[in-house]
Amino acid sequence: MLEHASPDEEADDSLRRLAWYAQRKPVFTGGNQVTLLRGGKELFPALSDGIDRARRSVWLALYIVSPLGQSGGVLQSLKRAARRGVHVHLVVDGFGSGEAPQSLWQELEKAGVKLAIYRPMHRLWGLLDTSQWRRMHMKLCVIDEEQAFVGGINLIDDHFDLTHGWSDQPRLDYAVQARGPVITPVLHTIKAVWTRAQFGRDWRDDLSHLMQDEHKLKRLRHWVQQARMRLNPREQGKLAHAAALHVPMRSAFVMRDNLRQRRTIEQSALQAINRARQRIDIVTPYFYPRRAIRLALRAAAARGVAVRLLLQGKLDFQIAGLAARVLYGEMQQQGVRIFEYQPAFLHAKVLCVDDEWATIGSSNLDPLSLVLNLEGNLIVRDRQFVRELSDALSVDFAQSREVKQADEHTSRWITRLRRGFVRQLAKAYLRLAGAAGRY
Repeated sequence: MLEHASPDEEADDSLRRLAWYAQRKPVFTGGNQVTLLRGGKELFPALSDGIDRARRSVWLALYIVSPLGQSGGVLQSLKRAARRGVHVHLVVDGFGSGEAPQSLWQELEKAGVKLAIYRPMHRLWGLLDTSQWRRMHMKLCVIDEEQAFVGGINLIDDHFDLTHGWSDQPRLDYAVQARGPVITPVLHTIKAVWTRAQFGRDWRDDLSHLMQDEHKLKRLRHWVQQARMRLNPREQGKLAHAAALHVPMRSAFVMRDNLRQRRTIEQSALQAINRARQRIDIVTPYFYPRRAIRLALRAAAARGVAVRLLLQGKLDFQIAGLAARVLYGEMQQQGVRIFEYQPAFLHAKVLCVDDEWATIGSSNLDPLSLVLNLEGNLIVRDRQFVRELSDALSVDFAQSREVKQADEHTSRWITRLRRGFVRQLAKAYLRLAGAAGRY
């Protein structure tokens, strides 16, 4: 029989959730375990196993859900868990999962899964409502508040694409499985998105009321301080010593929303790039970042950092390929090496810096991810994990074609014309979607 929390416990839980959203910078915690997962081939069995073992709760936030192929096994695990009394909450994006059959949602709800659709929309007429262009692009799961899954992998078979159908080679993608304190903000994020989708509001909307309650405001300050986990010089010294002995890794969950964390993911990446000393590897399907990131990458290459970009060789959307390719020239002039992945579609979102910093998640380096969508990434500061990730990326780069500057035969004025077209298109899109400020 489930125990009900007291009013004070519920208030503290809400304040703990809000404390994570009061941060604009990554909040790192130690004592985590993070495992790298390549593609749905590795992610889906881990998800199914965790869900089948779940005793209390499963929370998921997903952009795309498809019942075909590998992903169908995860959906069956969700239904089994709900039937045996586990509290299963699933929030899916109304656009990304818009092509899933209605029967799928009916079967899940019949089994007891609590389903919420984030901004449901009609595929054609919904696009005319520009306020709907901000989507929930996360791929998150938390099981029993003991393990979390974060990454770029949707609940869709590695060999299946909604636009292009089935392929022989699996899509390139990555995710991580995490245990430890870092799962707390992941869980709070999923709960916030689920309640926003289900009820049109969540606990963050009550911030103004909290500010009027002196007792709750005092407790909120306490939880904010706990979330920050600031270290004094003596504690920092202990941390450095522990790092040398390789204690469990430090990790931080970062997100992009339209409240206090609008640029948290972007600023984290920019800071890591600016601090790079040996190498930077970026893997992303959609590359059209702000000028600040482009300048930082060029500056890193100019000071001797080995900067490599792994982008799509097989394009899923032609306009995305054009947007990336109009930037090739300016990046290559400073020594940035650009590769295009050849075997299949590329969907991974990875940034690896030097030997001790990496992030994997749902955020691309393009206007949609950096300005409009809800995104979630995990940052890991751990030499062993970064070494494992680097080894995996070495295989990916080896299967790619390097784009040489000599490959560009287009005349300079045509390149400028294309670049101007992409720039104006991006500006118009962001303006219509209601994004403020310059990109």
